[in-house]
Amino acid sequence: MSKVFTIAEGLENMGALRTGGQGSVYKGRRVGPIMTAVKLIPTPIYHESEDDKNFRRFQNEVEKLKKVNQEPNPNVVKILSSGLTESGSFPFIEMEYIEGPDLEELLQPPHDKIFTIKEAIKVADQLACALSHCHKVGVKHGDIKSNNVKFNIHSGNYVLLDFGLAIMSDEQRRSSVRNAGAIEFMAPEQNDGQMLFQTDIYSYGVVMFELLAGQVPFPLTDNSENARNTVRLKHIEEMPPDLLSLRQRNLPATWSDEKKATEMLVPDWLVRLINTCLAKNPESRYANGIALHDAINKSSISGATNGELQAENERLRALLYDPIAKNAAMEDQSSNVQISKPLFILMIILLVSSMVMAGYYTLFYKNNHVDPNKNSTFTDSVRSDTANKTNSIGDNGVPLGQNPVNQNPDSTNDTQKIKPAKQQPDNVPDTSIKPQTDTTNTTPVNPEQGDANNDQTQALQTSSEL
Repeated sequence: MSKVFTIAEGLENMGALRTGGQGSVYKGRRVGPIMTAVKLIPTPIYHESEDDKNFRRFQNEVEKLKKVNQEPNPNVVKILSSGLTESGSFPFIEMEYIEGPDLEELLQPPHDKIFTIKEAIKVADQLACALSHCHKVGVKHGDIKSNNVKFNIHSGNYVLLDFGLAIMSDEQRRSSVRNAGAIEFMAPEQNDGQMLFQTDIYSYGVVMFELLAGQVPFPLTDNSENARNTVRLKHIEEMPPDLLSLRQRNLPATWSDEKKATEMLVPDWLVRLINTCLAKNPESRYANGIALHDAINKSSISGATNGELQAENERLRALLYDPIAKNAAMEDQSSNVQISKPLFILMIILLVSSMVMAGYYTLFYKNNHVDPNKNSTFTDSVRSDTANKTNSIGDNGVPLGQNPVNQNPDSTNDTQKIKPAKQQPDNVPDTSIKPQTDTTNTTPVNPEQGDANNDQTQALQTSSEL
């Protein structure tokens, strides 16, 4: 096992990055342009043998960390090497250096005090993915907090880093919690030196609460022993405050009213997930990072499937919490006229029926209707034709001008004389039945037309005498 601290051959010390109760992190540089991060663990190892309890623990945890990197994960920092320092015999873990701000820095000015819903869901998914990846191989992080999650400016991913607390003994962890640990992110069972998979789940819930509410559930007012004990007791006994109320209070003043209303629509499944993570009893939380990540995936899929219900839920919540959105919704409803689908279809049918009836009236009824004033001449001509037909019928019922056919084949007469038709006076009364018409608007029969009919009758009589 290699030994470092000066730092060893090929590894230069670039200065301390962060110092805490669980150890100090230094920026290291290998020979060449590769930058690394070195985690020093304050657990001295005096003998590199199986007889040393701390050495055995360190070796076991290093083997687990190697398994973490056997399958690369974009949300977990890469472990490059491990060993003991040349001076002091402190264990160290060398990790890749992630360039970018951590979550704690992203919550400080000039950044907004809270994350947007979209970005918070991204952190929730990627951090849960990192925990799932570690818990699959049995690695517990033990020190999840906002400054141990960094945003990689090159990949755009959030990365979990700073492993090493699991290597510490139970007594060392208890001492760290009391004196230098980030008490705001620690689970209740950590006061007894326990570290479970559910311990990481609790710290995860505190991080997500901070991103959405703008503060941790139980803030530390100062670093005094009394203040730390107060926060520790609150984690054990008190329920977290209402997340949405704190978010409403910490909305940035620079946001527009529309954005404020939108950013208050935190999905219900995300609020429930955070509350489950913050349960006092470890058994009431998600069992591990695998169960946590599965819950996020199922909730997000369910939200996409019930998109219409979720949109309606968000609209109602906006009306409840934001009077501006309520007034806007009322204005939209007053300006829009909504018609049900059956009523719309009925209106279309009535419109088409009206058009058909109008076309029928135009093509048939109007063209066949005759004005009596304009059609009197036609009525008079019908009367004249009827009179002519009556005058041209003889006494024997045979029309004048036609020879009756001899029906007897044995008759010796080749021809039969036709009796001359009786002379009809010039003006014969019309005895035919005439259609009743409105006599007030009819025009008298034309005398010239009557003389023409008499001339035709005389011509027929003359031809029959010949």
